[in-house]
Amino acid sequence: MKIIKNESLPGKAECAGSLKNVLDALYVLNGKWKLALILSLVQSSKRFNEIQHEIAGISSKVLAKELKDLELNDFIERKVYPTTPVTIIYEATGYSRTLKSVLGELSAWGEQHREKIKQSMRKQS
Repeated sequence: MKIIKNESLPGKAECAGSLKNVLDALYVLNGKWKLALILSLVQSSKRFNEIQHEIAGISSKVLAKELKDLELNDFIERKVYPTTPVTIIYEATGYSRTLKSVLGELSAWGEQHREKIKQSMRKQS
């Protein structure tokens, strides 16, 4: 299990600024699907059905809404190709790659939390 070191907490003014920044970030990335969608599209560009197949449990309606939100916030780009039928490809933008360290930290924390829960469950058994 990876240990995330405890660091000293910020002061009152710094904490207020940090809170505002965190709330702004969570507002843009809210919901359980946005980060998963960004991760999927950073790996490779995909069509709608490919994304839906890769991310189990997301409905077509929710996927369409989330893709639109991500496009409005410049995390993804929707490219339309004049084929018959029309081909639409979604791809991650350079801006979405600015989340790399955030996603890495979130992944590390998720792994740490999962291990903590497993250990807690073993103690209760």
